[in-house]
Amino acid sequence: MSCVFCDSDGGTVLWRDASLRVVLADEPGYPGFCRVIWNTHVAEFSDLDAPSRAHLMETVAAVERAVRQVMKPGKVNLASLGNQVPHVHWHVIPRYADDAHFPKPIWAAPERDVAEVRINERAALSAGLHDAVVREMQTLAPTAAGGMQ
Repeated sequence: MSCVFCDSDGGTVLWRDASLRVVLADEPGYPGFCRVIWNTHVAEFSDLDAPSRAHLMETVAAVERAVRQVMKPGKVNLASLGNQVPHVHWHVIPRYADDAHFPKPIWAAPERDVAEVRINERAALSAGLHDAVVREMQTLAPTAAGGMQ
């Protein structure tokens, strides 16, 4: 069976190491939406050993910090579902009171239309995520700092 995260990067790579990668996802209407994807095909978080789980969650926290700094959202949503793609990954989603789905999850029915100008403003901000993610990853333990910049 084919897996999108085994067959492709799953977005524009912002940072990578031997274990995982951080990508800027192409989610229409949601600039700054990132994913932290475990590189090997593992379906469940609990299948990872303790050091791997810790590394993954430290990375999720680092990406959340970068998203908050760059995107200035009202809230950040973190989600690990894997129902459609059974490959360990976390969503890091900047949320705004005027986004299409707020206050519901982005996978719910839209609540409103969002002006293209707002989406374009947020897309322009997202260009700073690469550098912010690299900076945040460099603050982690030496094993994490060795990733692709």
